[in-house]
Amino acid sequence: MPTDEKTAVKGQSVRLSGDKLQVGDKAPEVTLINGDLEDVVIGGAGNYTQLFVVVPSLDTEICAAETKYFNKRLSNLDIVETAVVSMDLPFASQRFCAVEGINNVTAVSDYLDKEFGEKYGVLMQEGPLRGLLARAIFVVNEQGYVTYKQIVDDVTSEPDYEKALEAVKDARL
Repeated sequence: MPTDEKTAVKGQSVRLSGDKLQVGDKAPEVTLINGDLEDVVIGGAGNYTQLFVVVPSLDTEICAAETKYFNKRLSNLDIVETAVVSMDLPFASQRFCAVEGINNVTAVSDYLDKEFGEKYGVLMQEGPLRGLLARAIFVVNEQGYVTYKQIVDDVTSEPDYEKALEAVKDARL
């Protein structure tokens, strides 16, 4: 189901599909797959603040840089569980993390049924990257509510890193 939210790919407007999740909404629980082919449930209430770094594919320069940035910045921040969500096959995500030394974030895949993309409203439904996830950031507090959301205007741009990290800290208050 289309939302009224959009992003762009190299300036070309792209409609997103799925639920229009907003700050203050309950973050849906979804089951994704990690590199060991294990189910990983993210969203909902938990013991930690959750940060979802949503990217089209780890096999692009911007997505790789974004993942490395959060991995480095979160190395000493034990108040957050971070998932990098993409449509990449779990094997590719695992290989990327091993090669790049990514160990402070968990790469998970939504390739099976696009549940994350649909429930978080970030599935690109048109354009050259249709079927992939838009670049976005979600912060979910321990009570399971979305406290921060950014859908990047163009998937070729990076998110606002500082606002995302500040939102992680603020979610603990």
